[in-house]
Amino acid sequence: MPGGESILASTEFQMSLLMFVALAGYLIAYRINQSAVVGIILAGIVVGPSLLGLVTYTDFVSTLAHLGAVVLLFTIGLEFSIKDIVKIRYVVIALFGIIVPALGGFFLASLFNFAFNACVFIGTALTATSIAITANVLREMGKLQTETAKAIIGAAVIDDVLALLALSISEGVVSGEISSISLLVTTAKAIGFIILGIFVGQLLLRRLIIRLDRTKIAGKYPESIFIFAIMIAFLYAMAAEFVGLSAIVGSFLAGASFAGVKLIRGKIFREGAEHLQIIFASIFFVSLGVIMDLHYVTTNLLWFVLALSAVAILTKVIGCGIPAIIQGMSIKDSLIIGTGMAPRGEVAMIVALIGLSQNLIDQSTYSALILMSLLTTIIPPLVLRNWLFKR
Repeated sequence: MPGGESILASTEFQMSLLMFVALAGYLIAYRINQSAVVGIILAGIVVGPSLLGLVTYTDFVSTLAHLGAVVLLFTIGLEFSIKDIVKIRYVVIALFGIIVPALGGFFLASLFNFAFNACVFIGTALTATSIAITANVLREMGKLQTETAKAIIGAAVIDDVLALLALSISEGVVSGEISSISLLVTTAKAIGFIILGIFVGQLLLRRLIIRLDRTKIAGKYPESIFIFAIMIAFLYAMAAEFVGLSAIVGSFLAGASFAGVKLIRGKIFREGAEHLQIIFASIFFVSLGVIMDLHYVTTNLLWFVLALSAVAILTKVIGCGIPAIIQGMSIKDSLIIGTGMAPRGEVAMIVALIGLSQNLIDQSTYSALILMSLLTTIIPPLVLRNWLFKR
């Protein structure tokens, strides 16, 4: 008979516990009449190191959360045609949505007497945008096909590329190893991947899945269509990470490649993606709450975190909202875009983790960035749901 400790450490128990926490999150969301994302993150905080300590951010949880983000963005990509998100005005929104938060974060950190290295990384962390959070909220509310949702998703994908460049620049500035050649190479790889990914997806993968859908194999095993699509999603995610982009950009492009494709067995394909997303995306949102540890928070750090979170949200609203207004969007739609771009989520956490692992920031700065990421993950969905999209 296996011992109690081995049972608690088993994959089966860990999966069961994570699903229980996710289910509790839905109950919390129902009770407070909020988005499921908010409820699941709050449930993660309760069971994590901050309070009960039942779940920790282990390699197992981290891996499942990573898979969850990949699957979530793949299913969201299925709702978007490439031509709807690749527009010049989204590039303009994303560009100012990078510059304004970076400057705001840097000067706020300087005001709180942080070291230069920390100021640079805090500014860099504020450039990030987590499309997984906002896109899921828009999905829940049935707003994914609105013009504002397309602007948010399109600008956020571009934002991820620009945030990568900002991270590359900040690492070079802090370490003193910045060079125009390395920056040019990083930019070329990122742009090249996106262009190639769109080209292969539109001209090759769409035709392949249609041809596979009409074969006798698909007739006998219709689930093979879904398996093929998920295989492509993870291949795209792997390729994105290989060139230095976030994996979720790759999976989103894979999903967008199959958007609108007419399949005989399309229902099985979409239902399979939805069910996989429900499981792993729930774990992803649980992990965002689990990773928070309130024990590192001091009074002084808390004031900085509150100020940083306010600056993080306002600079995205201003940086993305004003270009949207200038390009002819209404004030309300511009506010929705700015607020929708505000969640930092796992992207800012990755920036913070890189800074900590390379000894470019200390533990207190890291904790401040994690808390800011969580606050900016929780607050914007509440604003979108209860104010900007209020019926």
